[in-house]
Amino acid sequence: MPILVKLDEMLVRRKVKSRDLAAHIGITEANLSLLKSGKVKGVRFDTLAAICEYLACQPGDLLAWSPGTEEPTEPDAASD
Repeated sequence: MPILVKLDEMLVRRKVKSRDLAAHIGITEANLSLLKSGKVKGVRFDTLAAICEYLACQPGDLLAWSPGTEEPTEPDAASD
């Protein structure tokens, strides 16, 4: 996925624990962990806004686009 999640970096910069952020924005630590690892398909704007408010940052501080980092795709069965 060419979208990179930089939430861990921001937590370190702000000296905030994942547990505290999860409690403040109302999600489980497990879901926050999935978000931090980039293993989610999407994030609600209200969740992103709550994270940005708590960490006093912009969405661009948490997400980055990195061309050329696409995951390998399965070969298309129709192209055989």
